[in-house]
Amino acid sequence: MIGVDTNVLVRLLVGDDPPQAEAATRFLQAHCSAEDPALVCEIVLVETAWVLEDVYEYTRAQICAVFEGVLVTAQLRVGASSSVLAALQKYRLGAADFADCLLGVGNVRAGCSYTATFDRKAARLEDFRLIPA
Repeated sequence: MIGVDTNVLVRLLVGDDPPQAEAATRFLQAHCSAEDPALVCEIVLVETAWVLEDVYEYTRAQICAVFEGVLVTAQLRVGASSSVLAALQKYRLGAADFADCLLGVGNVRAGCSYTATFDRKAARLEDFRLIPA
């Protein structure tokens, strides 16, 4: 199994740099299959969400649709895919960013009763508690 970096995933999804997008596609076709997929770890998804939102101005709905597509791509395996799906549900409907949604889900699944934060948007999530300043 190989892992893919954020820049490879973004090239595949956006195609903004045609030579790199073609190289990424060729690489994955040559080295990845349903039997031996590439790993897309949660950090790569967090970074990709930031890039898609901040650089390419994708909406939450567009980011969720893209990630749902990644989740069902046979040549890719998403780390903690059930946590990613749960985080996408929260991200789609809330104000917190994808990173906070994934963090909250992951912490609860790891046994935390909640995640302490100073971030008011994240604190709106049921898995977070605002620390009063």
